[in-house]
Amino acid sequence: MPIRTLAASAILVFGAGLCGAGLAAPAAPTPGAAALPAQLRDFDGYVHGVREQFQVPGIAVAIVKDGEVVLQRGFGVREIGGDAPVDQHTLFAIASLTKAFTSASLSMLADDGKLELDDRVIDHLPWFRMADAYVTGEMRIRDLLVHRSGLALGAGDLLYWPGTDYSTEEVARRLKHVPLSGQFRGQYAYDNILYGVAQLVIEAASGMPYEAFLRTRIFHPLGMQDTRFNSDALLPGDNVASGHARADFTELQPAPRLSWANVSGAGGLYSSVHDMSRWMRVQLDEGVIVPARGGAEARRLFSEKRHKAMWSMVTPIPIREPSVPELAPVQPDFLGYAEGWQVSDYRGEKLVWHTGGWPGMVSRLTLVPEHELGVIVLTSAELGGAFNAVTMRVLDAYLGAPKTDWTAAYAAALDQAQDKAAEDWTEHQAARDKRSRPSLPLAEYAGTYRDRWYGDVVISQDDGELTISFARTPQLAGTLSHWQHDTFVVRWNERWLNADAFLSFSLTHDGEIREARMEAISPLTDFSFDFHHLRLMPAKEDE
Repeated sequence: MPIRTLAASAILVFGAGLCGAGLAAPAAPTPGAAALPAQLRDFDGYVHGVREQFQVPGIAVAIVKDGEVVLQRGFGVREIGGDAPVDQHTLFAIASLTKAFTSASLSMLADDGKLELDDRVIDHLPWFRMADAYVTGEMRIRDLLVHRSGLALGAGDLLYWPGTDYSTEEVARRLKHVPLSGQFRGQYAYDNILYGVAQLVIEAASGMPYEAFLRTRIFHPLGMQDTRFNSDALLPGDNVASGHARADFTELQPAPRLSWANVSGAGGLYSSVHDMSRWMRVQLDEGVIVPARGGAEARRLFSEKRHKAMWSMVTPIPIREPSVPELAPVQPDFLGYAEGWQVSDYRGEKLVWHTGGWPGMVSRLTLVPEHELGVIVLTSAELGGAFNAVTMRVLDAYLGAPKTDWTAAYAAALDQAQDKAAEDWTEHQAARDKRSRPSLPLAEYAGTYRDRWYGDVVISQDDGELTISFARTPQLAGTLSHWQHDTFVVRWNERWLNADAFLSFSLTHDGEIREARMEAISPLTDFSFDFHHLRLMPAKEDE
């Protein structure tokens, strides 16, 4: 999930269980702010309905219009079963909304003359390698940002997801073993791992840790005092929400607070709608930091030239038919990825936006430049339908569109996704040969298996049961149960992962294990569990 760091086209529509208390007290209105349009007069009730429909414990929303913050509000509670309310300062993991900060950092360094976006990556990181020598030599800094590298969707994400002990540089160095499945600059495929490389480029060019760059060059100038580099940087007493996931896609529970300490540039930040409203303002003001009334003169965060480039499409994204008829109005005429942003259209207006996904939290930030409008929605459950329903209500209100029941529309999409997942599981069960037996005694499947890019996966036998553990990923530990033939089901101990998988062994003609392959069982499993990219070979003693 990422979020997990998810592209909007891939974000999952997970459901959630029983949510917490009702609406939190609304934030005080911003002095001098314009009145909300008619469609938003019942906004508190509308968001409450979204929370009830999708069962989200907490939601925070901010709206910026014409350079002013017209709404900052929290709804619900920080954690299920608790009574601490969500407000405008409550911190959420913003996941892939971080990507725009990484992109802006590179643009600021370009303004400083420290790099150019057309520089080769190896000019700044001489050790950098991709799986193909040509791609290594031709990869430009801009290519790190626009999802056209030839890597498959989510390839290499297991190097940091759901949390590993690799360093940022170790993750980047292992890219040379991650296979390329597409043509370089030939097609769109969302990745996270190259944003970790971008983070290292920022550090090499600036001469400071990425966290320090963000803090001194972006957060401090914008007054983003709530924002934290990642969960490791959260302070005692911070007003922070807990994420919530449906264990086994059914039972709502708080998700562990993980950290992407090794690929923070892809999705590490925690922030509030209060701080993100400041980020939206500088974006809508084309890089200019407009001071508060009576403050100092306006100054630039990044140049107008770089601002335009960050919002210019580089990689087209195929447009898919809506999953349900109710979502037909949101189907765009154009869709693509720019530098850390998605760009598309809605009702004839250009949108600049991104989504983020994290264990138990998903978010969306949307800008409508021609209307000087921005909306940020942060949520504490793994459910894209909630932030979309809130976002679309705000956009319709300001664009003068007909009032639409977006809650029902995205609920219909959720129902369809869940129905398809159930059908998929039924097909697996129908194809299963329950009478089959493993080719080998269970003890012979035990051992250390090695993938070139991930590392070691250990299968052990204990009291007649096979267990599995990923050596660098503490959360990926579970048990194996026989499915059919030489295929087993991996059932993770951490049920909130929602990532059970098939593990299939292939044998040589002499009956020895040649390799093992994995594949997530459910189509609802987050793409960052890229098990299918692993080639698990029995490790040799001399390796």
